[in-house]
Amino acid sequence: MKCLILAAGYATRLYPLTENFPKPLLDVGGKTILDWLIDDVDTLGLIDEYIVISNHKYVHHFDEWAKTKKQKVVVIDDGTETNETRLGAVKDIQYAIDTLNIDDDIFVAAGDNVLDFSLTKFIAYAKEKQASCTMRYYESNEKKLLKCGVVTVDENDRIVRMTEKSPTPETHWVCPAFYYYSREDAKLVQKGIDSGCGTDAPGSYIAWLCTQTTVYAMEMPGSRYDIGDIETYDKVRSEYKGITKG
Repeated sequence: MKCLILAAGYATRLYPLTENFPKPLLDVGGKTILDWLIDDVDTLGLIDEYIVISNHKYVHHFDEWAKTKKQKVVVIDDGTETNETRLGAVKDIQYAIDTLNIDDDIFVAAGDNVLDFSLTKFIAYAKEKQASCTMRYYESNEKKLLKCGVVTVDENDRIVRMTEKSPTPETHWVCPAFYYYSREDAKLVQKGIDSGCGTDAPGSYIAWLCTQTTVYAMEMPGSRYDIGDIETYDKVRSEYKGITKG
């Protein structure tokens, strides 16, 4: 299985902190955000390669960071240099698949999320389902719902519908940017793009994919800490206690 980490954003809301430095390499609790993610996922022993997709502006930072990791880490430059010219998450995923000729199951993760639970639980859930999967958590804030991918699920966690940034969200179940693509479904990303699925938000592909095949959404077993600006970054740094195992 491959782990594909989305790290090609420009984090403009965190300027000047991230004006010349990538958000996924910011320090939280004595480790970079990426270190928390990779060191946790690696405990499951199922990932044989970690792929970080960066933009051209920040790629050298990721190259230097990758040298410090014991895991096999490949850094890809998507060639963009500004927020205005970014490819978008779904096109970055396809770019990585094409560049490395990936033919495998893929765990896709946003490189800027801090969690208090182990992602190994989600990967194990997806392996058990033997299907593509995402996670979901309950969002009570109506304004935040309008900016998110929202799912409707049946009694077995199967996604019935998913919308990205809908003005009339159907439920309060929101999907964070963590996805498991089966090998077969990873081959359909380009078809999704060609069919008109959104390409900026990473959940847009899942929204399209669940109209083509069975996709499940596991209820998130913990909390996700959003780092959107300097204030929330300072808050996470002061409050984050690490990943709870078990």
